[in-house]
Amino acid sequence: MKFLAKWRLRKRADDAETVYVSEKYGVRSLHIGSDTVQSAMRIAKPYELELSYTRSMMAFLLFNDRPNRILMIGLGGGSLAKFVYHRMPWVATDVVEVNPRVVAIARQCFHVPDSDARLNVIIANGAEYVAQNGYAPDAIVVDGYDAESQVEELSSKAFYAACHARLNAAGILVVNLWGSDRAFHDTLLKIEAVFPAGTLCLPAEKPGNIIVFAFKDCPASWYWDALTERARELEKLYAMEFPRFVTSLRKMNRHDKHALYP
Repeated sequence: MKFLAKWRLRKRADDAETVYVSEKYGVRSLHIGSDTVQSAMRIAKPYELELSYTRSMMAFLLFNDRPNRILMIGLGGGSLAKFVYHRMPWVATDVVEVNPRVVAIARQCFHVPDSDARLNVIIANGAEYVAQNGYAPDAIVVDGYDAESQVEELSSKAFYAACHARLNAAGILVVNLWGSDRAFHDTLLKIEAVFPAGTLCLPAEKPGNIIVFAFKDCPASWYWDALTERARELEKLYAMEFPRFVTSLRKMNRHDKHALYP
């Protein structure tokens, strides 16, 4: 794969715009501006979710197991977009990515298909795109990091307010955060202020990533029995650890022995 050899060249560490690919032990990884793994794909299973945080982001299905339209901000290697495309064929997904080089590499190296009626990749500023008038998705999924931290435009109160306005009445905002980021608590407070109906935090299996689910509107609680039953059904459908997600929701959220409270 001649193109892969080109992208595997080491670049200047201080170049935040550098996009390159590496491979190790059958896993291909995307890097943007540093050696941090932004996205990963097991070459033998290109349409599955290799990284635990991406699987944790899909835990929003516990609260809406049949979304029809998803808006993703940040493509990376396209792991989430590919998973939805191949495993949830009824869903229409728009993915907004600001860097055209990321889009090119995602298609060359990570099996991201060309745009069609079910998957549309848009090269644009994600914050500006969300703020535009348009359709109301069931979920907005945000994973926007540069070399070192979350992109500032994608962690502002104005951006989260635009997400709230854009979602449909039962919509869910899904945000990947780094728990070790000094701005984590401030960012969480911004999301909570904009989504008064409720938020939940789910720590990923690999320590570091924390997924935040913010609800435009939601019931007062979710009973553990119902969540556990849905988790078992989703595990059968998608071969992912949804029961573990339910257990992990106890770690950072209000709950009692009967129910989880947003």
